[in-house]
Amino acid sequence: MSTLLLVIHIMIATSMIVIILLQRSEGGALGMGGGGFVSGRGAANLLTRTTAILAAMFFATSLLLGITGHRSAPTSAVGVGTVNSRTGAPAAPVENAPIELPELSLKRPAQPQAEQPAPPPAPQPQQPAKPQVPQSQ
Repeated sequence: MSTLLLVIHIMIATSMIVIILLQRSEGGALGMGGGGFVSGRGAANLLTRTTAILAAMFFATSLLLGITGHRSAPTSAVGVGTVNSRTGAPAAPVENAPIELPELSLKRPAQPQAEQPAPPPAPQPQQPAKPQVPQSQ
């Protein structure tokens, strides 16, 4: 059902884009040319009504897609108290499942105990140089 509704929604959206582009703009750049099956105000009224109808249908299909697409989340990721989404029956308990997860710890690989040279002593900070006063001649 939701697939059919989605196809209808896309068709309405495409039709709405075409109808909006056919309408005469203020500059007339994208408007339909003179002549045709209707002209003047008749075309404007027909296109305006068609746009309003398509907009209402677009709004309705958007709401229906939102309602049909809503699904509830499972209550637990472990399996206790969950419901099978296909059958609707409670999920079977997992045998020998641990109640608590063990604490994870990573062991560092052993590094060889090679003697490393001592770092060089840090240099002593020097007194900042005083600015020189310019001498006039």
